[in-house]
Order: sequence, then C-alpha cells, then structure tokens
Amino acid sequence: MKLTFWGAAQTVTGSMHEVKVQGRRYLLDCGLYQGRRFEARTRNSKFPWPATAVDGVILSHAHIDHSGNLPSLTKNGYQGPVFATPATIDLCAAMLPDSAHVQEKDALFLAKRKHRRRSLGEDDPTEIAEPLYSAEDAEATIPLMKPVPIGEVFEAGPGFTCRTFDAGHMLGSSCIHMELEHQGKRRSVIFSGDVGRKNLPIIRDPDEAPPADYLIMESTYGDRLHQDASGVEGKLADVINRTAKRGGRVICPAFAVGRTQQLVLLLHQLSEAGRIPKLPVFVDSPLAVNVTGVFQSRIECYDQETASFISNGKDPFSFPNLRYIKDVAESKALNDLRSPCIIISASGMCEFGRILHHLRNNIENPHNTVLITGFQAEHTLGRKIVDKQPEVTIFGEPMRLRAEVVKLNELSGHADQSELLAWMKPITPRLKKIFLVHGEPRQSQALAQAIRSIYGIETIIPSRSDTVTFD
Repeated sequence: MKLTFWGAAQTVTGSMHEVKVQGRRYLLDCGLYQGRRFEARTRNSKFPWPATAVDGVILSHAHIDHSGNLPSLTKNGYQGPVFATPATIDLCAAMLPDSAHVQEKDALFLAKRKHRRRSLGEDDPTEIAEPLYSAEDAEATIPLMKPVPIGEVFEAGPGFTCRTFDAGHMLGSSCIHMELEHQGKRRSVIFSGDVGRKNLPIIRDPDEAPPADYLIMESTYGDRLHQDASGVEGKLADVINRTAKRGGRVICPAFAVGRTQQLVLLLHQLSEAGRIPKLPVFVDSPLAVNVTGVFQSRIECYDQETASFISNGKDPFSFPNLRYIKDVAESKALNDLRSPCIIISASGMCEFGRILHHLRNNIENPHNTVLITGFQAEHTLGRKIVDKQPEVTIFGEPMRLRAEVVKLNELSGHADQSELLAWMKPITPRLKKIFLVHGEPRQSQALAQAIRSIYGIETIIPSRSDTVTFD
C-alpha cells in the first residue's frame, strides 16, 4: 500500500495524489496546476504514467485545482470511474466544459495579438500554447462520474473501501475516509480535501471525521488566523460605500463556484438592509451563471440561514439590481458604463477569463477598487495585485496598478491554523503520521510545527513525486 504525491505538494494548485493497493492505481483528485505558463502546461499535459493505467479517481470537490485536469485524463484514454458527490458532479458538468472554452478563447486572443504585433514590426515574446483539452474531452468525462452522497460507503476497488464526510468547503465538498487492505494488513487513511470553516454563508459546517492511521491534510492557511467571519458584512459594505462615494467601480475577481454565490448572497442581504446604495451588480461569467443554477437546485446542501430564504419564498441568489451576464457583447458593454457599479467576474486568481479584460480597463483608475476575496497562488496575477506591485502585466501589456486593493479574508473557504488543528483533533488518537499538502512551504511548515507541539505526531511535508509506504 503506497501513496505518491503528484500535485499540491508544497504548492496550492494541481491537487493529485496516487494510492496503490492490491496492484491497482487510484487518484485522489486530478486538478489543474496554475502558475507560470510554461511550467503549468508541462505539468498538466504530462502524467507520470499512462492514463489507462489508472483504475479509479476519487474527487474531493469541484474546484478546478482539484477537478480541472480530469478531461486531460479522459483525452489520454481513461475510462474508469470518478467517484464524487452529486453536487460535485453537477458542478463539474458546468465547470469542465467552461475550462476548455476559456483555454480555447485565451489561446485565440493571444495568437491574434501576437500576429497583429508582428505585422506592425513589434516583438511579442508571449508563448502561445494549444488548449490542454477540448469541450468534447470535458463532456466525455461527465458520464464517468459516479454519484456518492455524503456519508455513503462505497467500494473504489478490491481492498479499497471509502466513506465521504462533508468538508464544509464548498457545495458538495467532501473529505474521504479510506480503508485499505493488502496481504492481511488493514490501514485507514483520511484525505481532507479542502477543509472549510464554521459559519460560512450557504454551506453547512464541516463534519467531524473519524480516527485513522494516516492523515493527508491541506495546509493552505497553516501559518495564519482568519478574521472573524461575522464582520464580513460590515467590511464589504465599507468597501462598496467608499468606492461609490468617489464615483468608482468595485472589480471583484471571484471563483465562479462558491465565492461568487457567497458575494451575491451578502450583497442581497446588505441591499435589503439599506446598508449599501442600490448599485448595479453584474455577475459577468457564463460559468458563474450556470453554477448558480446548480446552487439553486441543490438546496439539500444549504445551511439553516440560507434555507430560510427558501422557506420565506425568496431566492437567495436573486435581487432587483443584480444582473447575470453570459453574452460577450453585454460583457464588453460594461466598459462603457460611467456610474459606480460592482462587477464580479472569474477567474478568481486572475489568470484567465473575463476578469482580465475588466482589470485591464479599470486598474489604472484610482477611483476604482479591486476587491480580492480568495487565496491567490504564487506567481499568479492575483497574487501580484494582492502584493500591490506598482506594475502588472495583463495580456502581455504593462499596466499601472493605481486602483485601491482590498483583501477580504473573512470569506475564505479554507480553515486557518486553529480551525485545522481543531478539525483534526478527533482523528489524532490513532494517527501514526500526517502529510501536509495544498500549501506553500511557509504555511505547511508553520502548521507542521504546531501539530508536533500540540499533538506530538510525526508530520511530513512531501515534495512532488515523494512516495511513502503504509506499514
């Protein structure tokens, strides 16, 4: 029984871990790695083994850094099962084809610009890469998905029994408890996926997971403590009111899945309470529009507060001054608006999609605000904006960052250090080793030190391709 770390090892993207039991190979997640263009292309397009050598995939949740490379697996011949919760499957049905579409559009845009510059005698060093996969590859992945409701036990393969628990990270997210058996030996392993927080909007709190021999746990915010989520409404209202007063726009890069819906719900509540002016709110993302439809249909995943909207005959994701945009022409028309407004658009790390156009048209205006509401991985445009670099590059062009930049940490879907330590406590009595993944080195090292100090358990921070054997 072996475990190999192929993704999200000392980084926060491209989650993919290999479990081998009874001679069969299974993947925990199959996510897209995001970062420098060339490195990302290499990692995402080349698997460590033939795709046909994989016997099964267990998907923790639908975020692209966990699910987004499944179509590459399918493209290369994989035809096995992908076990996931029903809500995760619904979300992937919208997200994976959209990922292919965004890759195609961005490649086309960059190619056109490169051709135009060359025709003018200008140099353009931007590398143009073919999309990793097509919409057809993405659509061919969905029928492979097998629904596993939260709490259900299922057989992933011989000697490999799993049970899911609510991770409280996003709609349909799960952690997985695995029982492995080989040559008379039995070991239990928990893969945390991404651990959520208590009292987040929309979704239920994380479940308590049972004890296990080994734990693979995320460490995204392993070196810090979040601000209390109860203050998020006031902080959001202050940002909007301040920006509106100076006649500016709030440009919000947001993950189309989860974060956008949280923002919409909060803006709905603030608008109803009269705490912000009734500014036009635009959700400019075809994916976010489709995903919101999934949220509206999966009411069994709601927490009590969000469920109360339904019981009172209201839609939590709709209010009078909110407008969802799919059409490209309508998206471009937002550039002509001169009055204050709020634009929520993807991608959340500002690496691709419509948000790049909105940033290009707005970050040089000091009246505007760029509102960052999620984790920004190293080397991404979002991280450069959070770090307030005076100049950033968008579509190969240098842009001055003159807009106000605000980081809203309260909405993070990832547990902080204290929350991770509390979540893992029930698991600790039998734990032999802990493996920290999905974190940059500083975050993982800080959490490892805290775990060793509090629980006295051996904690390892694996590198990419590291392999361990379950004794």
